[in-house]
Amino acid sequence: MSSPMLNIALKAAKAACTIMNRASENISGLEVHKKAHHDYVSEVDVACERTIVDILREAYPNHQILAEESGLTGPEKSQYQWIIDPLDGTTNYLHGFPQYAVSIALKRENEIVEAVVADPVANEIFTATRGVGAFLNGRRLRVSKRTSMSEALVGTGFPFRRNDNVDAFVKVFKEVAQATSGLRRAGAASLDLAYVAAGRLDAFWEPNLKSWDIAAGSLLVLEAGGLVTDFKGESDYLTTGQIVAGTPKIFGQLLPIVHRNYGEIL
Repeated sequence: MSSPMLNIALKAAKAACTIMNRASENISGLEVHKKAHHDYVSEVDVACERTIVDILREAYPNHQILAEESGLTGPEKSQYQWIIDPLDGTTNYLHGFPQYAVSIALKRENEIVEAVVADPVANEIFTATRGVGAFLNGRRLRVSKRTSMSEALVGTGFPFRRNDNVDAFVKVFKEVAQATSGLRRAGAASLDLAYVAAGRLDAFWEPNLKSWDIAAGSLLVLEAGGLVTDFKGESDYLTTGQIVAGTPKIFGQLLPIVHRNYGEIL
């Protein structure tokens, strides 16, 4: 049985998915603004976020909310903080590329305790509760059993911001590409992490993400039996935005590659 807080997150995520699906019928008519280099926000992002926040705020008025578009709101000293990406993969969405999601996580003190990643295209909802497990549409998830990098399928995200360290990324990319069965870049980190939890990817790494990109997905991986750290092998990934996640065996082979190539700038 889901916790009351997870049920509210599910309600909010499903409402946002409905907005996305309706608006996807006329993508060319959407109002879009450029936030930064290669970073966009559409009226769908804003509408989804407003709906999610309204649902969470009505249920839990004393909780903090950290959302991608509206920032941090709510009581300063709240024990709970909701972390929201209303549309992870906006660029994909605006191009009709079917890889985007709603990501909602709940942090209590310093740890993520509830997570929802909802894919409106595939009608897949990934959920996790700390200590209870990770699930896809109610079915228990476990990371893959692969142990060799040569058999692994690994996800990543390409650098797109002006201050991204492209040279370090290319070095990791080259080394991982030569060591694995393949690399994938789909463009929505929350779904990439959900796929690690589901065993569809064996590992994932990406630098310079925001907490709302990875908060929910990180709990999915952990509750599915995987490992998650920053590039130093520490648990500060929500702050640093650097994340390495994977099955225990593949993670153990991927992290040294990432750490070695990013070492000088960590």
